[in-house]
Amino acid sequence: MTIHPRSSAWPADRVAEARAVLADVAHHSDLLIRLACNVLVQHGETPDERADAQRLLVVVDARRPVRRAQREDQGRAVR
Repeated sequence: MTIHPRSSAWPADRVAEARAVLADVAHHSDLLIRLACNVLVQHGETPDERADAQRLLVVVDARRPVRRAQREDQGRAVR
């Protein structure tokens, strides 16, 4: 097993990936959006970027129960 040393670019790479995910949320899963928000909440460059990521995280988490309820309702309708 090879252990790769962490480069100093790790946080910058993750922040860039998180920004790319949030720039195109329509094409990413809620799980990936949540991960990207968490990265930016912790490592965002500005207070505004961190606050925006936190707000989006709240929105994504708030809609999760609705989707679960819709799936359950659709399952009952099929029966």
